[in-house]
Amino acid sequence: MAGLLLLAPACSSADDRAAAAVPSPGEEVTGLCRGLDEALPETVVDKDRSDPEPESELTAGWGSPAIILRCGIPRPAVMNDPDAAPVEVDGVGWVVEELEGGAHRFTTSLRRAYVEVVLPAEVAAESGSFALVDLAPAISGTIPRGVAD
Repeated sequence: MAGLLLLAPACSSADDRAAAAVPSPGEEVTGLCRGLDEALPETVVDKDRSDPEPESELTAGWGSPAIILRCGIPRPAVMNDPDAAPVEVDGVGWVVEELEGGAHRFTTSLRRAYVEVVLPAEVAAESGSFALVDLAPAISGTIPRGVAD
């Protein structure tokens, strides 16, 4: 793994919905992310969709503790790390980062928009790759291969 990174992508709100920072990509990437939002599954690893706050077509969530997806993030620094841990799941390439507490962050590579998925430690340990399998059809169907700006 590329090393531990500190990140708090999700925390509880008053109604127990997770919170996620909303990316602010350009117009083209925003359009791709809107298409992805419409294509995302209602369940991921048997966890029902429960989008984080604030509501946005650029973020999605499933379960509690939440699996959080953010679309249109800036190019992450890990993409420049020659020791980054790449994986491919059902035709979608990902760069993997282990986060503090055992959570994992997966960021798509070689797509026209960067999509980040953060799996809480429990999900990462039990069914992390299955979460990516559940998300792969939506990503490959809406975010074309290429290099994001």
